[in-house]
Amino acid sequence: RGGQRGGGNPSESRLNRGLSRAGDASAEERSVLLANRAACYLKDGACSLCVADCTSALELVPFGIKPLLRRAAAYEALERYSLAYVDYKTALQVDCSVQAAHDGVNRMTKALLEKDGVNWRQKLPPIPTVPISAQTRWSIPSAQAPGANTPPATAPQGERDETAAGMERARMLKEEGNEFVKKGNHKKAVEKYSESLKLNKECATYTNRALCYLTLKQYKEAAQDCTEALKLDPKNVKALYRRAQALKELKDYKSSIADIKSLLKTEPKNTAALRLLQELNRA
Repeated sequence: RGGQRGGGNPSESRLNRGLSRAGDASAEERSVLLANRAACYLKDGACSLCVADCTSALELVPFGIKPLLRRAAAYEALERYSLAYVDYKTALQVDCSVQAAHDGVNRMTKALLEKDGVNWRQKLPPIPTVPISAQTRWSIPSAQAPGANTPPATAPQGERDETAAGMERARMLKEEGNEFVKKGNHKKAVEKYSESLKLNKECATYTNRALCYLTLKQYKEAAQDCTEALKLDPKNVKALYRRAQALKELKDYKSSIADIKSLLKTEPKNTAALRLLQELNRA
């Protein structure tokens, strides 16, 4: 994915010619050309080349938003999550309104929590401090927004830390719910899963709560949870199977069969699904 690619992309070829002629161009012009070529590499899946061009662009003009975001996306694709996190966080220092950077921080926080556990922050490379002079969005007053030249101070950092803490709390609540399931206390498990979902809408938490609802014969709620899970992961086997079970109990046999057939496209030999399909065909 991150290897060398040929110059087949017309935009990439034009940018290559532009860069070869840009020997005397300003640092800003060369940085823009490199960032644009990096975008082509990213689109082609040549992530290592994208990283190299973004790094060169940032050496010419430090803290450029586009090269930071493109390098972060390339690092993410290469599963170098800590480096992606640093670039997304740096981009937010430059402009705290960039939604792509907020979303990236959330994704990387989740990935690093899963990979390194609660102490994931201790393994991060240092995050550079962006000087006020590089916060271009905040240095140009706007007629429409009189206070737009005021830097947003530390709010984004605090918000992101809250997000990380919230996700960790959600994970702990889900684990507590799992423990109640093991003890057969499905009502208490539902409470824990519900608290967890308020903090982090996660597919597995929805399917776990759906299982509890099935046990408690709350079939409409079970079906709804599975639908929410499938919005997050359209091919989730547990969600399809449990919704099929709930729909069967609600006597919506046609929809139940459709879910089982979708499941079997992913897992053709799933014995529980095949058995349920036989029951549905006899219903």
